[in-house]
Amino acid sequence: MTQVSATAPTPAAPGFSSDKAVVLVVSIAIVAAAQLIGLLVSPRQSLLFLIGGLLGVTLYHASFGFTGGWRRLVVERRGRAMRAQMLMIAAAAVAFIPLIAIGSVFGQPLVGATAPVGVSVLFGAALFGLGMQLGGGCGSGTLFTVGGGSARMLVTLAFFIVGALVGTAHLPFWLTLPSLPPVSLGAAAGVPGGIVVTLLGLGAIALVTILIERRAHGSLEQAPKPARQGVERLLHGPWPLIGAGLLLAALNLSTLIVAGHPWSITYGFGLWGAKLAAAVGVPVDTWEFWTWPAQARALNDSVLADVTSVMDFGIILGAALAAGLAGKFAPRAKLPVLSLLAAVVGGLLMGYGARLSFGCNIGALFSGIASGSLHGWLWFAAAFAGSMLGVFARPLFGLDGFRKS
Repeated sequence: MTQVSATAPTPAAPGFSSDKAVVLVVSIAIVAAAQLIGLLVSPRQSLLFLIGGLLGVTLYHASFGFTGGWRRLVVERRGRAMRAQMLMIAAAAVAFIPLIAIGSVFGQPLVGATAPVGVSVLFGAALFGLGMQLGGGCGSGTLFTVGGGSARMLVTLAFFIVGALVGTAHLPFWLTLPSLPPVSLGAAAGVPGGIVVTLLGLGAIALVTILIERRAHGSLEQAPKPARQGVERLLHGPWPLIGAGLLLAALNLSTLIVAGHPWSITYGFGLWGAKLAAAVGVPVDTWEFWTWPAQARALNDSVLADVTSVMDFGIILGAALAAGLAGKFAPRAKLPVLSLLAAVVGGLLMGYGARLSFGCNIGALFSGIASGSLHGWLWFAAAFAGSMLGVFARPLFGLDGFRKS
């Protein structure tokens, strides 16, 4: 979830009023949920839920996702959104790589978002990139737009969950295909070397977007002048991309310190799907993936005990709060058939692809590269290639190359 995304909220005109009923209801829900999670699980888990809420507010107020930003570079040759993404990842990497090398902070063990590098990542990330252009949002983008009231993205999320569940059934097979073990740049090149290599890679991508944009337009796009300033802008948005990117990096760092691992999103979707399937009699507990110790515990425990799930819930509620503050919470149920089909296909592809590639734009790309993981770079390349294919496939579903929908 760095762009004016395909499903992003549009800036409101000066003088608008917030949706007070939505703000009140969502605020009560956030406070009650935080209290409940604290009582049933732990204060730490409650804190992670609230961090998720802050992530949701930030994502919504800045329209910060990946889908539209990648599409803008391909279609319009504008790279402002992607440069904000690279800055966000760079800021996180400078803190992540040394902390992960130390191994703990304040007594909390730390692990990075690392994963094997192989066929599974390549294929899964390409599917994810294709799916996010059809679905209209990435992992984080799907959550914050659902929180903002998008009925179309609710369909995408539903089939995202289905795709993730199917992915858990097939992942053991994909892991038998050729791959390398997890590679950490911080471990392989040392902390300074890992940081330098990561920053050089991110800087090179930002430079490429500058060259593409200057060649196409002669100059770089400037951020639009906000209609509001100060506290009013803070509460109602829109927030600047760069500031939001740095705040997301700080919140991901907070997640690493509190949870012991970086921010992720899509593991929760597979878990929700498994719990729903088990509730209707599907024997998911016999699937190899769900017999692995960590997965078996998650399947048997309350969903509120799962860090990724409670943070996902927080993102949805945080985005709903931001939408209410902006006066933009307005669910719409009428969907064109082809657009609905694109949401279904996109959700399935993203869910399946995320499971095969060990994460989405957050867990694999943002947190992976920031952790110094080589698989994050492979994921980025494959997902961007799949996204380009998705951009050109959009017209088949009545979607244009770049449209707020």
